[in-house]
Amino acid sequence: MKTHSKAVWALLGAAIFFTDLAVRSASATPPAENVLLTPHRAVYDLKLSRSRGTRGIESVRGRILYDFSGNACEGYKLQFRQVSELESGDGKSTMSDLRSTTWENGSATKFRFNSQNLLDEQPVDSVDGHAERKAKTVAVSLSKPKDKQFIIPSTAVFPTEHMRRIIEAARAGKTLLEFPVFDGSEGGDKVYNTLTVIGRAIGPGQKPPDDAAAKQPVLATLTRWPVTISYFEQESAKEQQRGEQTPTYAVSFELYENGISRALTLDYSDFSISGQMTSLDIKNSKPCP
Repeated sequence: MKTHSKAVWALLGAAIFFTDLAVRSASATPPAENVLLTPHRAVYDLKLSRSRGTRGIESVRGRILYDFSGNACEGYKLQFRQVSELESGDGKSTMSDLRSTTWENGSATKFRFNSQNLLDEQPVDSVDGHAERKAKTVAVSLSKPKDKQFIIPSTAVFPTEHMRRIIEAARAGKTLLEFPVFDGSEGGDKVYNTLTVIGRAIGPGQKPPDDAAAKQPVLATLTRWPVTISYFEQESAKEQQRGEQTPTYAVSFELYENGISRALTLDYSDFSISGQMTSLDIKNSKPCP
């Protein structure tokens, strides 16, 4: 699960380009078709986990709604909303409200995205567009914030396919995964380099959860993994070689092999937020015909 101001997560202190990763090109590797994602609706309550730096955040409260549906035949739809109230040391509070809807087809070749961001109930930005994978590039077309067409490398993956590949890598016992990701956020024209670190598998019956996941018997039969995804700005080759990159933001969570996530940590560099799953409804899956 990943969003930008939408959700940013546990920073790693390492550069993305120094490791000997088994990196697979999105243009050369078919979608992770053996990974079946479960439609579900989850709610996460947010609170301040740690504050550091100069921004002086004293408290955070909020909620994330994550509503995922679809299958590999119909495509995957995600409706996401994050509302957060931040209080600073000077007694001021700020309310942010991010809403987004995305759709991605099962072959990971088409992606539609729409989002609105409000600050203290006033519109800040709006993004609307779509992307399509071609033979050697990915073509992106925006209608908001303004009409714009551009291309991004074919190695970039869309967010649902990124999640499927993480699960596939975790099942294979891999601990590191690197992909550029395009999710239509931050004005709709930015590609992020990502480094995913996958922790030791938590088998069925191990470390029983103490949140809403505990009320779903099906989850008790599944393996999950601690995962941290760090997002990096795309920098020059010279900066990459010097290993000077630090993450722009990162997210940590426990990922079940059916795509459900719990125990979130959202890290905004100078403060971090924890997200506890307080509600989880698993929808009836509609298999492909």
